[in-house]
Amino acid sequence: MPAYLSPPRTVLGAHKVTTEEISEDIQAHHADHPRLGAFLRVVNNCGVRTRYFSRPLQSPTVAGRAGVHERTQAAFDDALDMSERAALAALEAAHLTPDDIGAIVTTHATGYAVPNLDVHLIHRLGLRPTTRRIALTTVACAGGVHALVRAADLITVRPTEKVLVVAAEVLSTAYNHSAATTEAMIYKALFADAAAAAVISSAPLTAGLAIEDTLEYTLPGSYDRYRGRLDAHGMHFDSTKQAPKAPAETFPSLVQWLDGRAVEFAAIHPGSPRMIADTAEALGLSSSHTRHSTDTLADEGNIGGVSVLRVLERTYGDPPSTGEHGVAVAYGPGFTTAALHGRWQA
Repeated sequence: MPAYLSPPRTVLGAHKVTTEEISEDIQAHHADHPRLGAFLRVVNNCGVRTRYFSRPLQSPTVAGRAGVHERTQAAFDDALDMSERAALAALEAAHLTPDDIGAIVTTHATGYAVPNLDVHLIHRLGLRPTTRRIALTTVACAGGVHALVRAADLITVRPTEKVLVVAAEVLSTAYNHSAATTEAMIYKALFADAAAAAVISSAPLTAGLAIEDTLEYTLPGSYDRYRGRLDAHGMHFDSTKQAPKAPAETFPSLVQWLDGRAVEFAAIHPGSPRMIADTAEALGLSSSHTRHSTDTLADEGNIGGVSVLRVLERTYGDPPSTGEHGVAVAYGPGFTTAALHGRWQA
């Protein structure tokens, strides 16, 4: 039984930050670093022109000296505010009210809070007290697709319910001058803040993607390729030299899962230009098929688990032809892959 995705809606951080501003900030804080020239080259070649932070670049919790508690609390507060706005917009796009929702799946890896987004949003949105909950808190960049997979599973078990999916990340909390590695500089340029939401149902509420199959894959022996780390200065993301090759190591399993099924459009996680291009090549697609991923990366950066939902939102604005088949693919720390296959429903 297919699960139908209503139009996603995204709320970006309120403060636009250019790559030029990022470069100037790095120069100001690392003026004497022997690798400053290399840092600036990778920052300016990361495929991002602009990104949006929930707080100004020069605020204490971004480029300032705020402690881990202040950074973490600000990240969660901002994620929750953006999530509420995205969820309300997604309900409106699906022609639903909060009372129509029977379950919520959230994904959020930046900003520690117990309870997490799921419980907060039940109160904020006025969802029913009996709303079922799944809270994904460490899936990070693969979170949006993982959340859609979990929502599709819930629909299979309870086909009369409608599931609200919400993803939020405030990755600017990892913008931290205490880290002075090439990887840290890349993440300064790549990462951004946003929330997105969508509704999954057993019958189409609007035109959109009918999800017919899903995949979750964990690459053996890869837990150190991408990982989060918390210290006295705040949150950091680390990666090894093997990390850029990790997506390609999962392609055989992705292709085997597809088993010759048509792929005529794709929403690929915009983690980097190489990640988009390599995935497209593995799927037999051209750069025109990945324009929504490339544009998301250039205009809004890597927004973690929100990213693929944002790419899908762009896809809904410029849709495939009715009946065409496509995929959504995302990658996360671990190294993990999550994917959907389905067709475009009029």
